[in-house]
Amino acid sequence: MAELPQDRLATTDASGGRVYLYPADVTGRYRSLRVRLRAMLVWIFLLVPWIQWNGRQIVHLDVANRKFVLFGFQFWAHDVPMAFLLILSFALAIALVTAVWGRLWCGWACPQTVFVEGVYRRVERWIEGPPRTRRARDEGPLSAEKLLRKALKYGAFTAVSLVVAHSFLAYFVGSRELLEMIRRSPAENWTPFLVILFTTALVMFDFGWFREQFCVIMCPYGRFQSVLMDESSMIVGYDEKRGEPRRGRAVGPQGDCVNCLRCVQVCPTGIDIRRGVQMECIACTACIDACDEVMDTVKKPRGLIAYTTLKSLGGETSSTWRPRTLAYSLLLLSAVLALALALRQKEPLEVTLLRAKETPYQQATDAAGAPVVINHFRVDVANQTNGETTVEFTLAEGDRARGFEIIVAQNPQTIPASTHRKIDVFFRFPLLALAAGRARGHLEVRSPLLQEKKTLEAALVGPDGR
Repeated sequence: MAELPQDRLATTDASGGRVYLYPADVTGRYRSLRVRLRAMLVWIFLLVPWIQWNGRQIVHLDVANRKFVLFGFQFWAHDVPMAFLLILSFALAIALVTAVWGRLWCGWACPQTVFVEGVYRRVERWIEGPPRTRRARDEGPLSAEKLLRKALKYGAFTAVSLVVAHSFLAYFVGSRELLEMIRRSPAENWTPFLVILFTTALVMFDFGWFREQFCVIMCPYGRFQSVLMDESSMIVGYDEKRGEPRRGRAVGPQGDCVNCLRCVQVCPTGIDIRRGVQMECIACTACIDACDEVMDTVKKPRGLIAYTTLKSLGGETSSTWRPRTLAYSLLLLSAVLALALALRQKEPLEVTLLRAKETPYQQATDAAGAPVVINHFRVDVANQTNGETTVEFTLAEGDRARGFEIIVAQNPQTIPASTHRKIDVFFRFPLLALAAGRARGHLEVRSPLLQEKKTLEAALVGPDGR
């Protein structure tokens, strides 16, 4: 294998076409950890939407009904501030992790890396053989064996992609609902069916073929790292002082690098880590394991390629706690505390009084023939708990003394668990209660979920008698 060109990406040729990579197999301490972690993450992704807790899916992003469940916490559309704090906390956590440990997310936990390296490449190797065999077969002439192996591989990719797509959809439509859809004809659920087809095709294209091109070309995170990282951030780095001059480049004393290019052969993005920090590096540590293996063979100390920092490579001392990481930590702590406070103050029963969109008021007479005014409201009730509850509506005592009444079709009403319901409430009051066409009414709401009654003020309107 020749050295990589200096003037273009490792995955492109002189004309800009794609150079398909065949990363060599590698063994070592980091690979063993990655294999275990990736297996765990894949199983978590596949199993989480099927886990029920207190009768609810523990993670359910019900976009259609604007209801979201995250590990026992339920959010509605009106909980946007909490959703913002949650997303902000995640973003700040990623920023902090990147500032301290570099691209740890990319190499160890990103779904792109986890599924490509942990699932699709393993299936590919199982069907088509090791990297050298695959390369030789791909570059060779068309044959029956080649067609058969390709058909088997893409058939397996399709099956795996279908499983991934269905598990992904289960997070949004619900696992029970998804099972019911699977039993029925696609014609009864066209939208989910088309989503499954599109997601399957996208997953198969990305994980089965596009692969490292997504990291190099499309993913913005590699470009953000230059903003989030500094010289004390952890990187996968080559010790140039120890390794240079590498074998074959000088006469006389040589460094520890034997120029075997093993670090390049195992890299999933095809880079040469000896050229320093590069955007394409996802810090997967494959080159560390490969180099350690070579150093063991030539009886040299391990660590020529290692987890390090730019400061350490330059002979300086690195510090985890520095202005950048302290700032990220304080911002993250503030966001998490704000989210915790918002969750603590979140009421199990949300009740909102809204005026109906019809005629502002109606006029009528009571049994004694006295003129009365009727205003129509809707009470928006959200039961945000795992059990059903009841709500009862009454008028404030002062309003009843003035002759006010409320009319509700059913009072009290039962509100099922995790349900959003609109209840029609009519205020009827004497015309004489109006002052300049305005009056105030007070609706009291009682429920076992409320520690004390909740009073909602209604702005009542009617004819202006002036």
